[in-house]
Amino acid sequence: MKSIILREIKSFFGSPIGYLVIAIFLISNGLFLWVFEGDYNILKTGYADLTPFFTLAPWILIFLIPAVTMRSFSDEKKQGTLELLLTKPLSIWEIVNGKFFGSFLLIILAIIPTLIYVKVISDLGSPEGNIDMGSTIGSYFGLLFLIASYSAIGIFTSTLSENQIVAFIIAVFLCFFFYFGFEGLSSLIPGSNSFVSALGMQNHFKSMSRGVIDTRDIIYFLSIATAFLSFTVYQLKSYKA
Repeated sequence: MKSIILREIKSFFGSPIGYLVIAIFLISNGLFLWVFEGDYNILKTGYADLTPFFTLAPWILIFLIPAVTMRSFSDEKKQGTLELLLTKPLSIWEIVNGKFFGSFLLIILAIIPTLIYVKVISDLGSPEGNIDMGSTIGSYFGLLFLIASYSAIGIFTSTLSENQIVAFIIAVFLCFFFYFGFEGLSSLIPGSNSFVSALGMQNHFKSMSRGVIDTRDIIYFLSIATAFLSFTVYQLKSYKA
């Protein structure tokens, strides 16, 4: 599995993809948080917290992560190298996990520079250092689990077509549905608000953002990621057969 992860990381940074992903994420966040006028501008909120960042980041990642994962197996199919990959002395689970962790680590590299925001907000606080670290740490943990879930969805959709654009569109739709779809449905179904919204990622991400790491939220995200990785393995087994 390690060889697959290293192969993925090298392929990302052997082309402009890895650098573009990191640059787009940081620049888009930076512009919305510090430059553009609007609800996400931290300097205009008057509060020393990173709520605007953790509100905005999941939406940017809905498009960014599918752009990273869309080539995972789609490109292998198109190039005719998937059969060769499946004949390697690795189990299908190891191949899938290698692809998954390769994409996951790339997005983590894009997230790490945002830690400087914590320092900046802390310095801007009145008094200095007046920042809710519990909420901030919880939000970063939630973001990690969200990235894992988005990545698993993207890896799965890349097995559905050799066309990367098709894989990208399906992944964006599924990520959007699992993040916001259930929240939207809950407002349409009378008397089921808490139950339906609890099925969506946004509900669990917000829960972790309060600074409380609840095992129910962790189990939810791990279940989503594991389920889609299992679907990926099933797709590859049917392809291999």
